[in-house]
Amino acid sequence: MEKQVAIIGAGVSGLLACKYTVSKGFNPIVFEARNSIGGVWINTVETTKLQTPKPAYQFSDFPWPDSVTELFPNQYQVLDYLQSYAHHFDLLKHIKFSTKVLGIKYQGASDEEMQSWSLWGGNGEPFSSRGKWIVEAQDTQNQHSTEVYQVDFVILCIGRFSDVPNIPEFPPDKGPEAFHGDVIHSMDYANMDYEIARDFVRGKRVTVVGFQKFAMDIAMECSIANGVEHPCRVLYRTEHWHVPDYNPWGVPLPYLYLNRFSELMVHKPGEGLLLSLLATILAPLRLAFSKFVESDIKKKLRLAKFGMVPKHSFLQELNSCLIATVPQGFYDKVEEGSIILKKAPSFSFCKEGIKVQGEDTTLETDLVILATGFKGEKKLKDIFESKMFQDCILGSPDSAVPLCRECIHPRIPQLAVIGFSESVANLYTSEMRCRWIAELLDSTFKLPSIKTMEKDAEKWDQYLKQYSGRYYRRSCIGALHIWYNDQLCKDMGWNPKRKQGFFAELFEPYGPADYVSP
Repeated sequence: MEKQVAIIGAGVSGLLACKYTVSKGFNPIVFEARNSIGGVWINTVETTKLQTPKPAYQFSDFPWPDSVTELFPNQYQVLDYLQSYAHHFDLLKHIKFSTKVLGIKYQGASDEEMQSWSLWGGNGEPFSSRGKWIVEAQDTQNQHSTEVYQVDFVILCIGRFSDVPNIPEFPPDKGPEAFHGDVIHSMDYANMDYEIARDFVRGKRVTVVGFQKFAMDIAMECSIANGVEHPCRVLYRTEHWHVPDYNPWGVPLPYLYLNRFSELMVHKPGEGLLLSLLATILAPLRLAFSKFVESDIKKKLRLAKFGMVPKHSFLQELNSCLIATVPQGFYDKVEEGSIILKKAPSFSFCKEGIKVQGEDTTLETDLVILATGFKGEKKLKDIFESKMFQDCILGSPDSAVPLCRECIHPRIPQLAVIGFSESVANLYTSEMRCRWIAELLDSTFKLPSIKTMEKDAEKWDQYLKQYSGRYYRRSCIGALHIWYNDQLCKDMGWNPKRKQGFFAELFEPYGPADYVSP
């Protein structure tokens, strides 16, 4: 009997999971809550562009069309590219649009039996004659209509940067309810039509909370709409090494951080003595690379002039997957006074606006936009109906999410997670993971014991805490993406070395095109 695979989400990861499971002879069903593909690219702010240079953000077997000449395409160009990919590989017929998954429930072994397993799923296989997943889905056009599906394997491609906004908590009577103006999340702003969004902020004193990409894009749009008459205030907690481009002092950034030589400078999970010794010896060079990039950013963006020089290193920014491209002209807007940067470790609301902790002056404002991110962990947890799975999927709050190869939870059978762990180019990384999952489903290889997988997750947790600091829960593999891909390649029986010649292998940057074929 044909095994049924369910994929939840039709963003980039969902499309890839669909394409590669189809290539192995499966007929997956893809659930998508919205009426189109694209995930986070469906709703963005008008000025948002791709964060990763185009060559690093492309499908290995489906390059960008020649008509897209920009290095950082805009929302429409990215959506067109994703649509073209879906049409080219005939993926749309597998997608159930406007179908929201309310929850998934495992039907098979009891919680006690699963806890006693030494192998994933009890047999180390992706499928089981005993176990099934029950998927409850709702028609978003008719919320009274729900359907139940029984499937053999679930691939979660629900992302971590959408749907569940992260709203800061405030003391009683000091939250948004105390404020006379409007408070929205960046998600609400992005969901507006471009013209409606412009009209919504025009003529208002706007405060944007946050300093990642969404916050900077929204601040730029507000400054364009209102100029110096009503400057946009940006409240931030931490300065960041946002980049003006990917060519510090004329050197392409991939030659500094996206080749094998750069990864020799980093201690790796489960590394041997030789690699450990090399990483220790090359530590000064790693620091020098970071200082080199930092000096370029400081000069181009005039960070010292605006008091925006971060206290942490660029390397930590990279290792935390927090790098964002600064909108063109952002600091020109700061200089002219249409954007005001204000450091605020914490703040609260009052009737007239915002009070920053430790200051008496009220920052009068009409509109507050919270660009404070999303609760991706809650989104992942809440899709499970089982209390046991809810408790174990995220692991301990003091450790990174314990996924083997950042895809498989050792204690949750017949299920994979794609797109939760981050990298410097998420499409590229998701494609490798989806190929790995497809090979696993096709029995090309088997997973090791649960204990072995858990020990491996612990080693990655130690690595993340060492290099990502307080951002370890982001599970960023940015500084070790080649090492990580090597593990996937070895599992699948591929040669991990993809370049021609010793020097090319060591110094040339790796990208999607290097993994076109096994």
